[in-house]
Amino acid sequence: MKKVTVLALMTAILFISVNAEEKKVEVQKGIKMPYMAFPMKQGKGMYSTKGKCNMCHSWGYVLNQGAQSKKFWRKKVIKMITVFQAPIKNKDIDEVVEYLYANYGNGKEN
Repeated sequence: MKKVTVLALMTAILFISVNAEEKKVEVQKGIKMPYMAFPMKQGKGMYSTKGKCNMCHSWGYVLNQGAQSKKFWRKKVIKMITVFQAPIKNKDIDEVVEYLYANYGNGKEN
């Protein structure tokens, strides 16, 4: 019985040591993502929009949407608020949508 207990204890210690070493390696290696700045077009509401959007994602996400309608941008902003809890207050929605449409819109309302 003592042999089984000692063997179980040694196995547990070995398991803990291996897991601790793996976690140590994970922390030491870490993943470093390079910072990539995506320029924004100058316009009314630029700084406010940047502050609200860049809290969660890079400006590259916006650029990847391509030129879109005002309706698209409004739906996208509402989605960011309702689904992803973007820190955009109801009073600021129009400002963000207007900036996006004026600078990244396709000229169509719908």
